[in-house]
Amino acid sequence: MIDVKNLRRSFGQVVAVDGISFTAEKGDVLGLLGPNGAGKSTAMKMLACFLKPDSGTASVCGYDIGKDPIEVRKRLGYLAENVPAYNEMTTAGFLKFVCDAREIKGSARKSAIDKYVPMCAIESVYHQTIDTLSKGYRRRVGLAAALIHDPEVLILDEPTDGLDPNQKHEVRDLINQMAKEKCILVSTHILEEVEAVCNRTIIINKGRVEVDSTPGKLVEEYGGSLDEVFRKITVGKTDKGAA
Repeated sequence: MIDVKNLRRSFGQVVAVDGISFTAEKGDVLGLLGPNGAGKSTAMKMLACFLKPDSGTASVCGYDIGKDPIEVRKRLGYLAENVPAYNEMTTAGFLKFVCDAREIKGSARKSAIDKYVPMCAIESVYHQTIDTLSKGYRRRVGLAAALIHDPEVLILDEPTDGLDPNQKHEVRDLINQMAKEKCILVSTHILEEVEAVCNRTIIINKGRVEVDSTPGKLVEEYGGSLDEVFRKITVGKTDKGAA
């Protein structure tokens, strides 16, 4: 469902993503790990058609991100690192706006809202304006917006950032529930989250893929916890330039 080949992106003299390649299929929850500045968010933005790569190719559900960006977006749900929303809108108004953009109308719209509002536990803030919401609730609203059209592929950049422990548990359960029917790419700094939801792990550093394996195999191969594995692979290799 996701096929990435030699994807590269730079900002001036800074190479953010340096020729990465990987694939992910239906049923995969692929954890994208790396220190700050490793290139994770830049890679996700290219897959979501928010940034154009300098070179290389990638496809989502068979559609090329450069040649068919509209078709890619139809099949993809994207939760950005900083959830974009209109502060003056209510949660209800924002989700209806997303439905308009996705051309979800009539009974299909009602069914989608009835499904994803409780699934993302935002009933209590449904009639509040976005600017009154906590960071955690903003992320929940962003997640509902990413799911509203029931996409085949999900790209989630720090999905539990700002959530309390109970909310994190709920979002992880939600990812596990959706995993069988979707291809999910998750970027996170929370290594316990990778162990809880991911069946594969890529560690990216200085814009390059260092490791593509499973959490269990990494722990077995390197010894120690996943946190210790992460440090063994990335310490001494960080680059402050990439995004």
